[in-house]
Amino acid sequence: MSSAAQTTLRLSSPLEHVFPRLTPEQIARIAAHGRRRAVEPGEILLEPGDSPRIFVITAGSVETVKVAGEVEEIIVVHGVGSFTGEMSILSGRRGLARTRAKEAGEVIEVERPELMALVQTDSELSDILLRAFILRRLELIARGASDVVLLGSRHSAGTLRIKEFLTRNGHPISYIDLEKDAEAQEFLDRFHVTIDAARGLVTLSPK
Repeated sequence: MSSAAQTTLRLSSPLEHVFPRLTPEQIARIAAHGRRRAVEPGEILLEPGDSPRIFVITAGSVETVKVAGEVEEIIVVHGVGSFTGEMSILSGRRGLARTRAKEAGEVIEVERPELMALVQTDSELSDILLRAFILRRLELIARGASDVVLLGSRHSAGTLRIKEFLTRNGHPISYIDLEKDAEAQEFLDRFHVTIDAARGLVTLSPK
């Protein structure tokens, strides 16, 4: 089965496993759990933090984009027969990327509850979707594509606990070792750091 996606990732697994092409029959079975909708070029379909869902492309193409501030990096372009999403859709966690229509077309939008029902009742689609989701998450971890940046010393027990927790839960992180990055340390030295654990916020204020 050939792939219907083009990616910038250097994959360690076969492309057709990470980004498989669904058959018309498989797409029809997924459509029973979702809704068809037209999309326009540049239309944002999903932002990081939105309610998790996947999109199966039936016409046109859709981009998965990593966003860091004002900088974007296209991770993969999904064509007809491809589908978006990775392991975060199953866990219910916020996604790591933006989903955007590259050109006019049509997608099948499947919300998480309907997707969970599908993978529990359709063994063939469950195998295809779960394998792709798992492999995509592993590729993101290997690439270091994440919305979490951990700054700390490798000699800090707190830093190691946070790093181990995120790794154990399969969440990609970008790690900056302050022992090796003097510029990052100098930057932090100029600020007071306030952590609001309940809201998940870190605030920097000038000293």
